[in-house]
Amino acid sequence: MNWSHINFDWNRARAFLATVEEGSLSAASRALGQTQPTLGRQITALENELGVVLFERVGRSVELTPTGRDLVEHVRAMRDAAERLSLSATGQSETIDGTVCITSADIFAVYVLPPILKELQKVAPKLRIEIVASNQVQDLQRREADIAIRHVRPSQPDLIARLVQEAEAKFYASTSYLDRVGRPKSLKHFNTLDFVSFGPPEETIQYWASKDVIITSDNISIASENGSFGWEMTKLGFGITPMATTVGDRTHGVEVVLPDLAPETFPVWLTTHRELHSSKRIRLVYDLMAKHLADPAFWGA
Repeated sequence: MNWSHINFDWNRARAFLATVEEGSLSAASRALGQTQPTLGRQITALENELGVVLFERVGRSVELTPTGRDLVEHVRAMRDAAERLSLSATGQSETIDGTVCITSADIFAVYVLPPILKELQKVAPKLRIEIVASNQVQDLQRREADIAIRHVRPSQPDLIARLVQEAEAKFYASTSYLDRVGRPKSLKHFNTLDFVSFGPPEETIQYWASKDVIITSDNISIASENGSFGWEMTKLGFGITPMATTVGDRTHGVEVVLPDLAPETFPVWLTTHRELHSSKRIRLVYDLMAKHLADPAFWGA
């Protein structure tokens, strides 16, 4: 290995990553306890060192260039590796204790979080995890939870949010239901079918209307704001419902309706409060969740 080529300045990379994750130079400078001009000089020095442009100024804000987007995951990997190195070197991962509260939609809590929590148990056996499995948004600022998985980026400036995945969803129904009613060939046939509504039926009716599929309350066989219950009803043959492919493709007895139809996409945001910078237990859980949720293989891609 040519060690002379490895002269990377982590402080410059950290300035770059903080600006990406905090959303602006001013927010990043506050998070790092630096002045904005100092932070700007570090980013400029990194750009000069790499010979690339990382940000473009748009009004008073900055946006990542295509090159910046390509590099940001590599810098995140460096940050995560440095954190794991620090914890491993001091033996702190096994001694970290206390409680971390995670909130997510009930479907994610049941089908997505368990393998992450299993690994976390091995890494930090003294840590206690509380799960708030709810479709209601818990208020991180009021400490109703420490970490949240959300599908909309939070607008509160005191929260840290990372877009970890653009997940996919398709329409599913049980094989027994499709055997009974037939497999539709296009969306125009959907108005004769039954649907499981995750939430008020009016929202499902409006959703399908946006796709030029006109259904009525008579098409809604069952409705529940509890996603896990709705999914169980789908598996039992009550009708069609959209579901994340990481759940639907791994569920026995259901199949994709209109498999050639392009999947829907939805963002997965991992959110926490600023104590991430000072709490080792929250940092450990957040980084482990981010590693898994950002991995396409975790979603079956």
